[in-house]
Amino acid sequence: IDLHGKSTTIQTKGRHDPCVGIRAAPIAEAMLALVLMDHALRHRAQCGDVLVQPPAIPAARTS
Repeated sequence: IDLHGKSTTIQTKGRHDPCVGIRAAPIAEAMLALVLMDHALRHRAQCGDVLVQPPAIPAARTS
């Protein structure tokens, strides 16, 4: 649709990747890792002097 609301055709030239879906999962995983690390570092910077004692989690017994 062009600026006047009429239908139009699009012609592309050059190299275009028809299968972007294969690369979508690694890109999403990398972005999630960056966001989580960003939040962890931001929390560490804002609450660095607060002592938080995580609860002790008992280890599994091995024979």
